Amino acid sequence: MNLSPTEQALVQAARAARAHAYAPYSGYAVGAAVLTDDGRVFAGCNVENASYGLSLCAERVAVFSAIAAGARRLVAAAVCTPDGGTPCGACRQVLLEFADAPESFAVWGVSPDRVIARYTLADLIPHGFRLAPEGG
Repeated sequence: MNLSPTEQALVQAARAARAHAYAPYSGYAVGAAVLTDDGRVFAGCNVENASYGLSLCAERVAVFSAIAAGARRLVAAAVCTPDGGTPCGACRQVLLEFADAPESFAVWGVSPDRVIARYTLADLIPHGFRLAPEGG
């Protein structure tokens, strides 16, 4: 698969973040990176906790880091797992919250050594939950 330089940087950021994952319980280390509409890349890794419900997925860590830095619109994401898995349902919904165009929002599923697939967010969450705008 041919990736643009921006897509390559996004994939590399996800791979690099995976190296910092804290996954002593599942053993399933994940790194993720999101691309903002102004070209910034934010990365995150999964962080598990002995109280499993307190764990955070890599995708949400990356999204929340972007939001904390002032971003509000995301255009793509890359997720690096041992097998090229896709985001869980909760992460898909969080990505949808900040994606203007789910039909064109690219989600790259990658493993440590190759790009597995490219999806759109609309493929992964075809009927995602959205609130109607106020007054709408």
